[in-house]
Amino acid sequence: MKKLSKTFYITIGLIILAAGYGALQPESFETVTTTIKSFVASSFGWYYMLLMTFMLILSIFFIFSPYGKIRLGKDTDRPQFSTITWISMLFSAGMGIGLVFYGAAEPLSHYAIDPATAEPNTATAFKESLRQSFFHWGFHVWAMYGVVALSLAFFQFRKDEPALISATLKPIFGRKMEGPWGILVDVLAVFATAFGVSTSLGFGAVQINAGLNYLFGVTIGIVPQVIIIAIVTVLFLASAWSGLSKGIKYLSNTNLILALALLGFVVLLGPTLLIFDMFTDSFGGYLANIVQMSLRTAPLNTTNREWLETWTIFYWAWWISWAPFVSMFIARVSRGRTIKEFITAVLVAPTLLGAIWFSAFGSTAIDIQKRGIADLAQASTELTIFEMFHSMPLPTIISIIAVILIACFFITSADSATFVLGMLSTNGSMTPPNKVKLVWGITLSVIAIILLSVNGLTALQNTIIIAALPFSFVILLMIGSLLMGLKKEVKQTKTKK
Repeated sequence: MKKLSKTFYITIGLIILAAGYGALQPESFETVTTTIKSFVASSFGWYYMLLMTFMLILSIFFIFSPYGKIRLGKDTDRPQFSTITWISMLFSAGMGIGLVFYGAAEPLSHYAIDPATAEPNTATAFKESLRQSFFHWGFHVWAMYGVVALSLAFFQFRKDEPALISATLKPIFGRKMEGPWGILVDVLAVFATAFGVSTSLGFGAVQINAGLNYLFGVTIGIVPQVIIIAIVTVLFLASAWSGLSKGIKYLSNTNLILALALLGFVVLLGPTLLIFDMFTDSFGGYLANIVQMSLRTAPLNTTNREWLETWTIFYWAWWISWAPFVSMFIARVSRGRTIKEFITAVLVAPTLLGAIWFSAFGSTAIDIQKRGIADLAQASTELTIFEMFHSMPLPTIISIIAVILIACFFITSADSATFVLGMLSTNGSMTPPNKVKLVWGITLSVIAIILLSVNGLTALQNTIIIAALPFSFVILLMIGSLLMGLKKEVKQTKTKK
């Protein structure tokens, strides 16, 4: 454990304070964080909308700019992983478990419960529900992840800097990033990552518990959820111990196969023609309305503004808070690819997969709701997908695949997180010691268990969203630093010629 940095000890201290507050005073913790979160959403909504739109524009610029030919690494470097494995890693670490959790529930909510602008249970609400789901999980999110990951990968592999968020800011601040200011930036990144993944573990345990309840009658409650987290912890620590090229690689490929199998079942056993029609029409609507959706703040409509704060602005803050973890992981597995190849794949592949996923699961759930087969809108979020399967052929088989897939995504996300946290807390080591990953793995699981036991996941989610605001300023500095570095790189290349 000699490689541990000050970042590790400071962050562990902050985690103990925050988790302790949440455990001992759960109601106070939730009240305080909800108040601050509401203030951030209402006061900085315009900022989040502009920031995420800027990320998308910048990503498109990188694809077509002269910078696109620059390789993330030395000129002789080539990718470590095949394209399929690489994309499966992006999908698994980025938002795989979220797609299973919200794949049916979010479009259904936008259709039957809380549409963005349309009347509930109408054809307009149906189309809008899918467009909004594509928007919340699509180009903007992956543009943000891609730009942050690009900055990390460029400085790590092209400039031989350590794998730290603070290292990307050296072109602007120089050696100051090796002192207290750099530690502050890295502590913020580690804090957001640790709590973000802990929240995801908690939600994952709740949904696995719901699936086991549906399949085998397992009681829904804290005891089975703790057992689920304990079992998954052992599995993801075993995977983390085996290293990036074995554990995460094989799990990610398994995830992709299972996800495609589950998707195939839903497409074939659900309203197949409707799914393809809705995907085509809604994705076209998404592209046609993307500018208006990107900049909509509804300043003169209180109801629409509240919807935006609850959904879009919440999502933008949520994804930004996940940027240190997801982008760091994406950067780590992308060495050897050109900027054009990197940004294009990160932007397009997960967005298309997500759109197809929401079209299949969302259209199926809404069709069941419309035809009165089941009232899925009354089901809890974690149960929606299983109630949907119950109304389809072969419900047990599909549900078993779904539970296994959730567990695999669960393990992969936690595995990836321990790897990233290990990097960030060992001065940017590309191969963090197994003992450090073990400490982080246990820490993540303990946080999830503590907060599940006191119903503190909502407050924890609020905390992460609050942390997204200061980190968004770090992202802007990373972009400025990246542009400086790329400009200098092109100039040096021309000089050599």
